[in-house]
This record gives sequence, structure tokens and C-alpha cells, in this order.
Amino acid sequence: MSERTLTLDECNEGVARRPPAPALCLVLRCDALGEQPLWLSLADHEILEVTRGPASVEERREPDGRRARVVSIDDGHASRPHARLTRLGASVWIEDLGSKNGTLVDGRVVEREVLQDGALVEVGRSFFVFVAGSVDDQRDGRPRRFDAPGLPVLETASGALARTLDALARVAPSLAPVLLQGETGTGKEVLARRVHALSGRKGELVAVNCGALPAELAEAELFGVKKGAYTGAGADRVGLVRAAAGGTLFLDEIGDLPLRSQGALLRVLQERVVVPVGTVQPLAVDFRLVSATHRDLHAAVAAGEFRADLLARLSGVTLSLPPLRERREDLGILLGLFCARVGKPVTLSVRAARALARARWPGNVRALERAVDGALALAGDAGLGVTLDLAHFPDLADDEPQHLPAPTPELADGVDVALAAQLTELLREHHGNVSAVARVFGKKRMQVYRWIERCQLDPERFRPAPR
Repeated sequence: MSERTLTLDECNEGVARRPPAPALCLVLRCDALGEQPLWLSLADHEILEVTRGPASVEERREPDGRRARVVSIDDGHASRPHARLTRLGASVWIEDLGSKNGTLVDGRVVEREVLQDGALVEVGRSFFVFVAGSVDDQRDGRPRRFDAPGLPVLETASGALARTLDALARVAPSLAPVLLQGETGTGKEVLARRVHALSGRKGELVAVNCGALPAELAEAELFGVKKGAYTGAGADRVGLVRAAAGGTLFLDEIGDLPLRSQGALLRVLQERVVVPVGTVQPLAVDFRLVSATHRDLHAAVAAGEFRADLLARLSGVTLSLPPLRERREDLGILLGLFCARVGKPVTLSVRAARALARARWPGNVRALERAVDGALALAGDAGLGVTLDLAHFPDLADDEPQHLPAPTPELADGVDVALAAQLTELLREHHGNVSAVARVFGKKRMQVYRWIERCQLDPERFRPAPR
């Protein structure tokens, strides 16, 4: 077995790669959670136009000869046409085309400006993410699907995750040890189970949380115990390594394994035998090894906290999982998956969708799942459907009060600027429904109508366009 770590590029040798190009990804629609994301590349086009209509992507030539791509979205709050992206040299400009509800970038209404990498673009109740320079092979289409026997299908629109899953499928049938790296909550155990499922091994997958093993009992838990080996050892125990015979041993949080136990594990990996505590007789073992960690093991080696020779044995193939903040293109897929559990339609308010898309998610997919479960519990039984608002995500709503106080006047041309901004946001959020806006303010409807008149706003322009 080679001790050299294979790179992801080596695992994916021969896979076609596109040159870097700007792209826009339709991440989620508030009224259609779970709808597949769509990548729209500007590699071969100078213009990308977003408009309302039956979902489609069409090509056209502008009068000046420039190539344009037109994406129609089934969103009643979008206009026809709504916004345009134009590639000019190394920059991509976004321009609102006089839409009824405006075009927002990172929560701001814009007329025309240069898009920055990672910008969140809102058109109606649909959310896009802009990527300034992508080399991912599926950035010009639909998500990739990955199957494994007995496990749910995995879907991803993330090029980084798709390449990791491609590599995983290539190495799973081999005997090479796999080291999975990624932050807490990125799905390392999910991938370990896929390695096992694709390996074809008949035994079980035995998962071990190395961080939960008491230092003084780690070797007994891993390698087994002879009855009477120490006080409390009242019976023979096979140990977790031997329990994985014929299958896969998954060592989660391997970076937290005590140093003493690291040496004992190294011997097992080198000689493929275990010696249970209290015996001297080595016993042969046959297992596939998958390890995972959120720690930088090379830094741990440099700090004297992890054995370099063990790291070499663990990392036959090293695969990395991107954090959720770097794969926002999968947000709609994940939200649809988690919301489907309630068995009824679930939609998002614009403010909730915006907060979910802009959150950093330090706990990654696991944290998103818990947030959605909590929001659904707070929303309760809403009959035929559920609408999740920002108030249902208290951790995301801390900095944004739900009941807005009447603002201190700041006048411009006789208009209360702060009040106008709040009214505009709430009218957009509630589709021009003045009664709903009044409930948010805690005021009577006639008071809100007076504010609307004072601020020279028209609720009609915030209502869905007729089809």
C-alpha cells in the first residue's frame, strides 16, 4: 500500500474541466423549495437576461451580434423582462430593467452595478448566487446525482462536492484507506457510509467516535479485552476493530485519538493484527479503513499532537468536503429535503430566504437541518401548508426586530426616508398587502395607508403581476 496521498486531481484524472468563467446559479425559489438549482454560465455568452415566464433557457443574438442567454423563471413577482447581466472584460454588470419589484443584490435594491464574487441576487421571490470565475464542469446545467446501494440518492450542484463524490466512487472498491477532511457538520459520516456501500464488502460498517474514547480505555474499546485483564473486565470483549471484520472501520474525529493509542493503532494498520488487552496472542483482522477529522492533521503533526507515520497510513486518498457557505448552490436542495418531512407544502418569506442564504452556517448542513426542524416546530400545524418567516429562525433574526417601531423622521424632499424604506421592504415582503404590513407595525390599517400616501408609495406595484 502506497503511503503517498493522492490528490483530488489524480483521483479525477481524465475528467473534462471547463476554463474559468462567470456563472449565475438559481439557488432557490421561496415558493418551490426543493426545485433543482440551475447553473447559467457566461463562458460563451456576453449577456444573461432574467425574465418571467414558463421555466426555460433560450439563446438569441442581439442586434449588435452579441450572444445572449435568456432564462425564464416561473415567478409571479418577477417582471418581463426583469434584470440583465452583461460581461464586459473581466467584470460582470447587473442592471435592473425597470422591474416592478426591483432587483436586489445582497439585500440592496440596485439599478446598475458590478457584481462581486458570491453576490446574492434577488429577482422576485427567486434567489441566485453569482460566481465570478468557475472551473466546475456542471456549472452550465443541472445538479449531479450520486447513487449507492441501500442509501438515499445524493444530489449536488456544487462542483467541489461533485468532484469529491466522483473521486469517492473511484476509490471505494479499492483497499486504499480514505481520510475525509471537513468542518463539523459537513457530512463526513454520510460519505463514509457511501464508501462502505460502494466497496462491496459484506461485513458491517463500525463507526467509532475517537473523541469520545476515554484515554485510559481507548485500547480496550478498539482492540478488545480478555476477561480479568483489569478490574471491571468481567467478560471477553471483541473490540471495535474486530467487530468491523469483513467490513469497514470508520474512525471519526481521528485527530482526537490519544497519542498512546495512535501507536497501537499504527501497529494494527501495519501488521493487520490486533492484540486484545490482557493477552499476547495477535489475531488477524481484515477491514477497510475510513477516517475523518475536522482538524488540520499536518498542523497537529508539527505540534507533536499526532504521529506523522500514522497520518501517512491513514491518508491513502484524502478527500475534502466543502463547508455549506461555499456551496450555497445546494441550499434549495437541502431545504426541500428537510421540509419534505412535514408532508405538506412549505414556502419561505423573502426575508427568511435572504437570511438563510446569507448566513455563514458554522455548523454547516447539520446546523441548517436543526434550524429548519426548529422553524417547522415554531410554525406549528398550519393546515394545508406552512410558510416559514424570519421569526421562525430566531438565531438568524436576532439582529432584525419583527415588530418595527415607528421610525424617527429623516426628511428628504418632504418624505420620511426611514419610514419609506421600511414600508417599501414590508410591502415587497407581503406582496402589497397593507393589512399584513399593519400587523407587523402593530398599527391600524388606516394609519399605514396615511404613511403610504405620505411616502408617495403605491401598494399595487408590489403585488404579483398577472400571468
